[in-house]
Amino acid sequence: MSITFGCFVGFILWFVVRYLVAGLYTVNQNERAVKTRFGRAVRVGNLTTLDDPVSAQLTPEQGERYCYPQVRVIQPGGPYFKWPWEKVHKVSIATGTVNMAWDPDEPSANASGSILEAVTKDQLNVGLNGQIRFRVSERNLYAFVFGVKNAYAHVMGYFVSVLRERIANFEAPRDVSADPSQPESAAAIGISINDIRKNMRDLNEHMDRECLSSAARYGILLDASLITGIDPPHEVESALAAINTAYNQVSSDISLAQAAADQKIVQSQRAVEIETLKAQAEVEPLSRLAAQLLDLKSRGSQALRAYVRNVRLSLFDKASQVFVETKHQ
Repeated sequence: MSITFGCFVGFILWFVVRYLVAGLYTVNQNERAVKTRFGRAVRVGNLTTLDDPVSAQLTPEQGERYCYPQVRVIQPGGPYFKWPWEKVHKVSIATGTVNMAWDPDEPSANASGSILEAVTKDQLNVGLNGQIRFRVSERNLYAFVFGVKNAYAHVMGYFVSVLRERIANFEAPRDVSADPSQPESAAAIGISINDIRKNMRDLNEHMDRECLSSAARYGILLDASLITGIDPPHEVESALAAINTAYNQVSSDISLAQAAADQKIVQSQRAVEIETLKAQAEVEPLSRLAAQLLDLKSRGSQALRAYVRNVRLSLFDKASQVFVETKHQ
């Protein structure tokens, strides 16, 4: 009897320790958790990610493909309790930074995750390096935990495919302030790697826009991407440097010629203004004199004759010699 009672007490103690005490758990501040019951995630009614703003960047066709149920997210804190038939999946939501050449499935790929290769529109094989900042999306934990086998591999593959497509079709935006009737300068003639280097900010902004849907696709939010360098192949690097030097020289000559032409135009405009002012200065006294004569004429012929006589007298006073015409009788 005592042996049976002892076994019973031992079983009770084992059950309490194994399933009740061990069922307590906590969630750290940088973690979120999802609970499953008999292998099925605890969901929020019949809501899906299409009912959440996280899917706002998806097209209708993509929405049908990446439609995941919304799950109940366990926030930091505790202790919480789970039954033996329940399992807790904890996920870190801390922001991480990796090289954009990182391959989760094959760490030795892309020169051990240091350089990502891409082909430009003029068939130039270039090496890209930079960083990606990402974190797990709390709004779509189902996709990260249950939706795909390796969410990091999927999101990196998506990022690389978008980046290579953009590099292959990149064209420098045309300067809207430039005169369309004027030919493009030599520095703008199509070498794609030069266009990409000069428009690195536009390339980074394009990647940020295109990757906004990664949270709805794979449950990982790409906070930012920063492409820091684009290197041409070693065999063409010297030739490309020589071409860039020639283009820069031609561009400099064109700029100097345009500056000289602009200076001459400004000088011509100033000369015209000066001559115009001189002509106005000469015409103004004559105009005033004409106005005075018209005023005198309106007062009578005697006033006009007196004015002419006074003018002659002042001229005679200033002259050293006077020649007077006489008529012979």
